[in-house]
Amino acid sequence: MPPVDIAGLLARHRHDPTRLVQMLRGVQEAAGWISPATITELAGRLGLPRARVEGVAGFYSFFCTTPRGEYRVLFSDSITDHLLGGRELRERLCTALRVQEGQVRDDGRVSVGLTSCTGLCEQGPALLLNGRAIARLNDERIAVIARLIETSTPLQRWPAELFTIDDVVHRRDLLLSSTLTPGQAVRAAFTRGPEGTLEEVLRAKLRGRGGAGFSTGEKWRSAKAAPGPTRFVVCNADEGEPGTFKDRVLLRQHLDLVLDGMTLCALAIGAQRGLIYLRGEYLFLEAPIEAALAARREAHLLGRDLLGHRGFDFDVELHLGAGAYVCGEESALIESLEGKRGIPRNRPPYPVTHGYLQQPTVVNNVETFASAALIALHGGDWFAAQGTAKSTGTRVHSVSGDCPRPGLYEFPMGVTVKEVLDACGARDVQAVQVGGPSGVLLSPQEFQRRLAFEDLPSAGAFMIFSAQRDLLEVVQNFAHFFAHESCGFCTPCRVGTTQLQRSLDAIAAGRGTRRDVKVALRLAKLMRETSHCGLGHTACNPFLALQEKFKPTLDRRLSSLEFLPTFDLDGALAPAREVTGRDDRLAHLEES
Repeated sequence: MPPVDIAGLLARHRHDPTRLVQMLRGVQEAAGWISPATITELAGRLGLPRARVEGVAGFYSFFCTTPRGEYRVLFSDSITDHLLGGRELRERLCTALRVQEGQVRDDGRVSVGLTSCTGLCEQGPALLLNGRAIARLNDERIAVIARLIETSTPLQRWPAELFTIDDVVHRRDLLLSSTLTPGQAVRAAFTRGPEGTLEEVLRAKLRGRGGAGFSTGEKWRSAKAAPGPTRFVVCNADEGEPGTFKDRVLLRQHLDLVLDGMTLCALAIGAQRGLIYLRGEYLFLEAPIEAALAARREAHLLGRDLLGHRGFDFDVELHLGAGAYVCGEESALIESLEGKRGIPRNRPPYPVTHGYLQQPTVVNNVETFASAALIALHGGDWFAAQGTAKSTGTRVHSVSGDCPRPGLYEFPMGVTVKEVLDACGARDVQAVQVGGPSGVLLSPQEFQRRLAFEDLPSAGAFMIFSAQRDLLEVVQNFAHFFAHESCGFCTPCRVGTTQLQRSLDAIAAGRGTRRDVKVALRLAKLMRETSHCGLGHTACNPFLALQEKFKPTLDRRLSSLEFLPTFDLDGALAPAREVTGRDDRLAHLEES
C-alpha cells in the first residue's frame, strides 16, 4: 500500500488532538494498519506523548498495530448470527482461503476473525470486510468473497449488490411514519422560542431512548442552567448492544428529523456546535450523513444565522467510532470524541455540567432527538397522549432471532412482550432477551410484561429464542461478548468477565460443577457492587437469569452437582508432557 500522507491527514483534521481517533481511522484505512513509525510521527506532530497515541491505537478493536492482511474479514460474533449459521460460513471461508481463524495467511493477503456485532441482526449472518458491511451471507456469497480475495480484486470493483444493506420495517407509528420536511421542526421551535421549546419537551415527558430513561427535558434544562461559555449537543449513534439496529434505519430514513432534533436542542440550551458519534460498523452511513449535513448548510439549516435568525449559529460534525462497545456509555463516548481511549469517567460531575471539553453537554441518542423534533412540531400533549403515564410516546424495537419477520416494529410504549411476538409471527418461544445482553432474559411466564420504563426498560433490542435453542449457548455467547468488550479499567469487570466466561465455557464443555455456579454468583454480586461502569454492573445478568429461570438447562450440563475443584491440573501438565515426550502413567496425575 502507498505511504500514508500524514501531513494531509493532519491538515484535514486541523491538527486538532481531539480528533486523534479520526486520524487513526484515516491511517488504518489508507495503510491497513497503524505502524509504530506512524504512531511516533503523529505523537510528535500533535505534541502528544507517544504512549497516549499508542494507548488509543491499542484500545479500539478496529485498529491494528500489526499487519492484518490486504483483506481483513471480521464475522459478526452476535448470537443471532450464530443461530443463522454464521459459524459454519466462517469455517467455510477459512477453508476456501486456506487461512486459520485469527491468523494472517502466510502471503499476507487475508485474515479472518470476529467482531462483536455488526448491527445487522435482522439480515445476518454478516461480516465486515475492511470496514465495509456485507449482510445475508450464504454459501454462494462466501464463494464469491473467496474468489474475489484470491484474485486480489480491489473493493471498488466488487459487485455492488454484495454491499447492499436493507431497511426492514414491519410496523410504523408516530416516528417511522413521519413525513416532516427538513427544517420543519426547527421552524416550529423558532416560533415557540427557546423556553417554549424546552417547555414542550418537558410537557411531553419524553425520556431518553437509550435505555436509562432519564427525563430529556430535565437534562436539557440542566445543561442550559450550567455555568460555562460554551455548550454542546451530542448525538449518541453508537448502538453497540447486540440485537439493536433501530438507529441505523432512523439515520437512513429519517436523518433530517434527527438533525432537526439536535438543532432545536441547541436552540433550547444555547449551543453552537453538535457532534454525531456514529458506530464504526456503520461506515456505509458516513457518506450519506456528510451529504445531508452539506445540504442543510446550503439550505441555511446549519451554519451562521441559521434560517436567517441572527445570532443563532449551529453546525454539526460527524465522528466515527472504531469498535468499542463501552463507548455507548455517554462519558466514555465523550472521552472518545476528545481523541482518547473510551474509558467511562467518574461521576459526578455529569456531562450536563462537565461534558465535551469539560463544557455543559447534552448527550441523547438518535431516537430521542427524532422524538424531540416531533414534539417541537406537534406539542408535548400530543406526544404524551401515546404510551403510558410514565412512559409516553412510541418506541422502536429491533426484533431478531427465531421469528419469520425480523426487523423494526414501532409500538406505543407499554406494549406487551406477547404482542410483539405475535406481530413478528414467533411461535414455540422458549425465551426473549430484552435490551440486549445487558438487559433481561424472559421466560414464557413473563410474556405479559410491558415494554415501558416502569416495567421492562429497553434500549430497543428484542431477541427471540425458540424451544429448539440451547440457552446455555446463548448465555455463553453473551459472556464472551462482555469479556471481549470490557475496557479493562477496573479489576472487578476485567477479571470478573473473564472468569465468568471461563466458568460458562467449562460448563458448556461438560467439565463444570456446582462450584462454577457458586463462583459465578459471587462474581455477580462483586461486579454489581464494585465495577466502574454499567458494563460490569450488568455483565452477569444473563447468567443470573439462566440460574433463576432456566435452572434445569444449567443443571443438566454440570458434570457434578457437588462442589468439586474445576481446575484440571493434569490437563495443565499436557504441554510439559509434549515437551518431554512423556505420556506414560507416571506422567499423569491419578484422580483421587
